[in-house]
Amino acid sequence: MRLFPRSAFARTVGLIALILLINQLVSYVMVAMYVVKPSVQQMNDLLAKQVRTVFLGQELPREYGLQLAQEFEQATGIRVFREDSALRAGLGQALQYRTLSNMMSEELGGPAEVRIAQGQNYFVWVQPPQAPGYWLRIPLSSFDETRVSPLVFYLVLIGVLSVVGGALFANWLNRPLKELDVAARRVARGEFPQPVRERGASEIIAVTRTFNHMSRGIQQLEQDRSLLMAGISHDLRTPLTRIRLAAEMMPESEDYLAEGIISDVNDMNAIIDQFIEFVRLDQEENTELTDLNELIEAVVRSVPDNWQTPVDLALGSLPSVPVRPVSIKRVLMNLLENAERYGQSQIRVSSGYDAQRELVWFSIEDDGPGIPAEQIETLFQPFMQGDKARGGQGSGLGLAIIKRIVDRHSGQVQLNNREHGGLCARVTLPIKA
Repeated sequence: MRLFPRSAFARTVGLIALILLINQLVSYVMVAMYVVKPSVQQMNDLLAKQVRTVFLGQELPREYGLQLAQEFEQATGIRVFREDSALRAGLGQALQYRTLSNMMSEELGGPAEVRIAQGQNYFVWVQPPQAPGYWLRIPLSSFDETRVSPLVFYLVLIGVLSVVGGALFANWLNRPLKELDVAARRVARGEFPQPVRERGASEIIAVTRTFNHMSRGIQQLEQDRSLLMAGISHDLRTPLTRIRLAAEMMPESEDYLAEGIISDVNDMNAIIDQFIEFVRLDQEENTELTDLNELIEAVVRSVPDNWQTPVDLALGSLPSVPVRPVSIKRVLMNLLENAERYGQSQIRVSSGYDAQRELVWFSIEDDGPGIPAEQIETLFQPFMQGDKARGGQGSGLGLAIIKRIVDRHSGQVQLNNREHGGLCARVTLPIKA
């Protein structure tokens, strides 16, 4: 679990919330120290004076003191209870306040206890040091809880408005970055979207302008490369065609030589086709929701009749995924051709669905000699071929083409040697575009 968020939006909102929290805490301390505490001290002083006034009657004759206490009760609402009577009157439900008790003890010159009863009516219960067995109940008829509500409402409103305002500001600040992120991902997949709108802060506008310039440069570079490869392939095919015709016109006594030349010409044409395929990679093909199992079955049905190795299918239940069908078929066919070329007696095609990671996968396994582990990572580079144990045919572009197609689908391709011999090629694709 990460303690701090990673996105700029979450960090901005979190920073605003933290600053607001510190401000609220400081405001609370300031109000408590300079508003609430003096008010409590003043109230406690008034209560102490009322307690002392009640017990003045103890110094007068008993009859006069009782009469005075009754008149004082009628005038102020303050009543004196014995311990048992106080408990019946609600003392047991009152909450003790240690701070008020200490302050009252200082005012009355002895140990005193203060409790506050909350309910429909508010009462302060005081046990004075002058009469340890008695309790005074002092009503707070002027105390109204609703007077605190505007302050609480104000604090909550300020907090909510600050967080919402911070979220809106962070969203305004980060929206261009999200658009930039989406555009960058599309460029990484070989697509070239429309220029990103230049808006937001000046720094973000500068980054967006630079990105648009870079995207146009990459697009122009791709177009130049495609034009170059098309020109080279056209220029090479003409002399290759002449060489093939010349070989076919050679006398029958040199048929063995003519067959070798024609075979070499066919290999060169195949290599040129791979070059063009590596450059183009169906850049204009649209992405559509497709059943991956149907693609696998279609490719397996279309394998040449002269293949010697049987293909076994073990397909799981898959959801539809957004892919370029022709490109994925090319991936499947290239992997199957490698398995047929280097395998011995078995090819196994499997598929499955990882619901937790929202990924689908398919794998193609053979029982050939495998590849040294230290060479696996380099095989996806153009013109790199595996160990001689797997043969050295082709131009070394097959796996590079596969990786480029899978990368443009935001997927992954992995090669692993099987435990009992052979190679497993596994392709993973997200179920969301």
